[in-house]
Amino acid sequence: MNLTPTQADRAIGALLASAAGDALGAGYEFGPPLPDDQPVHMAGGGSFGWEPGEWTDDTSMAVPIAQVLADGGSLDDEASLDRVVAAWAGWARTAKDVGVQTRTLLTTLRTPTAAAARASAAAFYAANPRGAGGNGTLMRTGPVALGYLDDGQEAALVSAARAVSDITHADPDAGDACVLWSTAIRHAVRESDIDLTAQLVWLPEERRDRWAALIAEAEASQPADFDKNGWVVQALQGAWSAIHHGTGLVDVLERAVRGGRDTDTVAAIAGALAGAAHGAGAVPDAWREKLHGWPGLDADGLADLAVRAVGHGAAGRPDQPGTAG
Repeated sequence: MNLTPTQADRAIGALLASAAGDALGAGYEFGPPLPDDQPVHMAGGGSFGWEPGEWTDDTSMAVPIAQVLADGGSLDDEASLDRVVAAWAGWARTAKDVGVQTRTLLTTLRTPTAAAARASAAAFYAANPRGAGGNGTLMRTGPVALGYLDDGQEAALVSAARAVSDITHADPDAGDACVLWSTAIRHAVRESDIDLTAQLVWLPEERRDRWAALIAEAEASQPADFDKNGWVVQALQGAWSAIHHGTGLVDVLERAVRGGRDTDTVAAIAGALAGAAHGAGAVPDAWREKLHGWPGLDADGLADLAVRAVGHGAAGRPDQPGTAG
C-alpha cells in the first residue's frame, strides 16, 4: 500500500510503541498495581534481569511475524506460518522468558511446523478448556495488520489474525481478541482513529454481545481492576482501559504498567493499538534510544521491518518525531 507519510509513521508506531510498552513494563512484571502518581521508568530489572530498554517475549515473538510480512509472505499461508513457528522454536531455546503455555507447546514439538503446533495447541485446549486462554497471542498481534492495509483486505486480515493465534492457542477467546485488536490497528493506521467496538462485526455473530459487554466493562474500569490479566480477555480489557482513559501514548503505556501483574504484556498490547493511532513520532526519543532485543534489533530495526511489512519502502519512513497524524 502506498501510505502517506503520516500513515507510514502510524504503521511504524504499531510495532515501535508495542516494543516500548513491553520494555517499559518489563521491570514491573508480576508486581502489584501502582498509585496513579507513581513515576514509571524504562529501567529494566524485574524477575528476569532485563537491561534498560530490552524487550521481552512479547516483542520477540512479534518480530518473526513482521519478518515474514517484510519478505512478502502471507500469514494465512502454511509455509509462512512454518517459518514463524521455526523462528519461535529457535528463540525459545535460549530466551530469558517464555509464557508457560507457549513454552510448553514450543518445547514439545517434534517438528517445528505450523501443523504440528496447531495440533498441539488444539490438544492442550481439549485437555485444559479453562486454562488455555493465555494472553500469548494477543501480545504479539501488533504487526499482523501491517500486511493487510489495502482496501478490501479486512476479511483476509481476520483470517490471518486467527491463523497466527491458532498455532499456539486454540481457545476461541484468543482468536477473537486478536481479530478485534488487529482490525482496530488496521483502522487506526489508515484513519488515525481508535474504534474497537466497530470491529465486533468481524467476530462470529453469537460472540459479539459478550465482547461488547467486555469492552464496556473495560471502559468503566481501570487497568488495575483486571487482576487476572494473564488471561487474554482481561489482558485486552486492561489494555483497552488504559487506551480509553489515556491522554496520549506515554500516558496510555504508563497506565497499562501501573495496572500491575503482567505489566509488559498489557503495555505491549496497548502500545500496538495506541501506537497505530499516535504514530512512531509519539514514542519519546529517550525510549527509542534504549530499545533493543532479540534477535539483535533496535528501534531503527523495528521501524525498517514495519516499513517493509507494508511495502512502502525505506524512503517513506519518517526519521523525525512529531510527524504523527
